Amino acid sequence: MRSLIPNMFNRSRRNLARWFTLSMGSILAIFATILYFLEVKEQLRAFDQELYNTTQLMAAGVEDGLYQEQQRISLEDVPILGGEALPFDNKIIYARWYTPKKQLLEFFGVIPSEQLNNRLGFQTIESSDRVSTSVRQNKQLRQLTVPVFQDKQLIGYLEIAASLAPVEETLWSLRLFLIVGVPIALSVIGLTGWFLGGMAMQPIRQTYEQLQRFTADASHELRTPLQAIRNHAQFSLLEPIDPNQQQSSLENIDQIAESMGMLISDLLFLARNEGQLKPEALHLVNLVSWLGALVEEYTHSAKVKNLEFTSEFPEQLVMLRINPDLMRQAITNLLSNACRYTPSGGRVCLRVFFESRWVVIEVHDSGIGIPEADLPHIFERFYRVDSVRSRHTGGFGLGLAIAQQIVQVHEGQIIAISRLDEGSTFQIKLPFTPKPLP
Repeated sequence: MRSLIPNMFNRSRRNLARWFTLSMGSILAIFATILYFLEVKEQLRAFDQELYNTTQLMAAGVEDGLYQEQQRISLEDVPILGGEALPFDNKIIYARWYTPKKQLLEFFGVIPSEQLNNRLGFQTIESSDRVSTSVRQNKQLRQLTVPVFQDKQLIGYLEIAASLAPVEETLWSLRLFLIVGVPIALSVIGLTGWFLGGMAMQPIRQTYEQLQRFTADASHELRTPLQAIRNHAQFSLLEPIDPNQQQSSLENIDQIAESMGMLISDLLFLARNEGQLKPEALHLVNLVSWLGALVEEYTHSAKVKNLEFTSEFPEQLVMLRINPDLMRQAITNLLSNACRYTPSGGRVCLRVFFESRWVVIEVHDSGIGIPEADLPHIFERFYRVDSVRSRHTGGFGLGLAIAQQIVQVHEGQIIAISRLDEGSTFQIKLPFTPKPLP
């Protein structure tokens, strides 16, 4: 069974890492796709703007006038068409000028058709379809056809085209970056998911292991008295049987059943009192006077066991918001343990004092003490320092676990200090903020 636990949690960890990588990878892929298309749009917009500015510069050089009483268009001062170069890097593949009747008048580059058949505005064309083999390596061209007006009169159409190679180079660099970067990012996300999955599963694994130990211990504790009940019952059914022996068997069954009832009550308590207490469950209590009832009770119990029981309380009022029933059970568990494991003639002391922002309820005894190796585990459920001794005294190893849980739901701390054969000291530290009485 234990060998299945690592496999189960490793499988869960892989599933968490897989789903984390899938979700984060999907977000990354969507983001990369949006980024790519936004960059394509921006690059094309910038390229179109430059192409449009070029047409405006060329159109500014067109001269329209009358020559010998005839309308005449002069393209001599037009860059590219007039032989002059553009005052910047020339990316123009071809340029054409058409008359207002869409007849070819002048051109630069490949030979076009005599009639303007292209629609106005921007177009992306394949170079292999429209230009000579000398420019086919450019693959795609961006073409712009615009009407040119002077004094609100149409004087012709200007058509130019430039290679999209610079845009393609920029986009190829971006694609290369995404092709390489996205898998690397996915790998990092996968490793992060594996690491975070391990961190997320660790508390669950610890809780599961504790639950498994708790279940095994509870099963063991219940199996032993059940077997004892069965043995006594079978013995009582034997014929013939001495009435005194039968009476003894029935008394043993009653005692075992009572012990099992106490165990079940403790288990139910631990299950029901998880988390923090609701505000309405807390009551303002004068701690000193409230502990007075416990002092009277355990003073009598100590005398019966030939123990010296003392108490030390501060003279000032100690007002705390606690659940009286739960806190009484926690302190009772500590006092019961102190009296149970202190030999005849020993001492048990209940003290209350202040320490920084805490009010401390201390139970000290001169009993048998706890070995140093056992101290870190004494608040674990079903843990016994000495199993034989604890079972003999009627303990199940739940008293300190219950006390710790009660103190924790009060946002406090419980500390154990002990040395073997020198006694033990348990301190309950509860947060304390002095407030003036109304």
